[in-house]
Amino acid sequence: MVPCLWVLGVIGWELLAPHHTELVPLIAAAPAIACASSGRRRCILLLGGASLLFALAPPTELEPDGDPKEPYAPLASCCAIVGVAVGGYLMAGRKVRLVRELEQLRAVAAAAQDVVLRPLPARLEGIELAGGHLSASRGAAVGGDLYEALATPYGVRVIMGDVRGHGLAAIGTVAAVLGCFREAAHEEPRLAGVLRRLDRALERHLRARVSEECPLERHVDEEFVTVLLLEVGPDGEVTALNCGHPWPYRLYQQPVGPAMARQAAPGEVLPPLGLFPLPAELPTARWNSLGAGDTLVLHTDGAEDARDAHGTFFPLRRALSEAAGPGPLVPAAVVAGVRAALLRHTGGRLSDDVALLALRYDRCPLSAPKALTRAAADAHRA
Repeated sequence: MVPCLWVLGVIGWELLAPHHTELVPLIAAAPAIACASSGRRRCILLLGGASLLFALAPPTELEPDGDPKEPYAPLASCCAIVGVAVGGYLMAGRKVRLVRELEQLRAVAAAAQDVVLRPLPARLEGIELAGGHLSASRGAAVGGDLYEALATPYGVRVIMGDVRGHGLAAIGTVAAVLGCFREAAHEEPRLAGVLRRLDRALERHLRARVSEECPLERHVDEEFVTVLLLEVGPDGEVTALNCGHPWPYRLYQQPVGPAMARQAAPGEVLPPLGLFPLPAELPTARWNSLGAGDTLVLHTDGAEDARDAHGTFFPLRRALSEAAGPGPLVPAAVVAGVRAALLRHTGGRLSDDVALLALRYDRCPLSAPKALTRAAADAHRA
């Protein structure tokens, strides 16, 4: 549409302008505009041909002796049109190849990002799950935030973490931490063992990265990862280990009105991984067992630190209650509602990555034999 309007505009201008005005050379820009706007070779050739026909039209302005004024002007215009059309034709071919390569690179990047931060299953051992992520880097689906949920012999284990920084530079650390968690969660009987495995894996990753990069760019001591580990047992009991991460919110379904959101009872918080060695005794927090329908919402600090244009912080607690709404709690609806509210609050301009993970406990209470079996397993583990 744009190059066609340009041709029509030049023709109309030529017909309405005084006879001494030469506007024909302007039509040579039509093939170039077609190349920049659509990039279709057929469109470039059609506009080039139409421009040539217009340029070859017989001149209407004659000299007193009957000869046309500037007889070589149409030839110069035709040469300019041909040159621009040929150049646009070649550039359009290069543009098509670059677009195809870009689409292939995006497909590869999307596949790699799905492997690093893979989608969560809808249900795990009677727990309904939903996760979401917003990257502060344009074009990146994965940034410095990480989450995962796994069904293990010891219960459903969940990790929520935040790597220092955001964007593509933090993906390597995210992959190292998640890869270690996916293995250690199935092998370590105690949650403390999982955390120690994560600490050792992060230390190896940072040392390897410093040896490959310039030591002057960033020191290994400046890198850290905040981590929150949760274990939900068959009876709904929640065990947590926190390394510098925000505590999750707990949503309670109400008979009337929206759900009530309360932050989980905080316990002792360890420093983020990568800053200091872990102590010999790790403080484990234990919460009251989840009831049927209770929902936990894990998040990174990007959700609480997000601000609007006036500097007002995002009201996460209120957004959780509004997103939950009346009726049964649906983790996918909670995550989608908070994401939408966060984008409205910030106008789509995030200063940090944001990750959300909601899990709803739907499992029925354990029967007496199963509860005794679970207690015996806990005693053996201790």
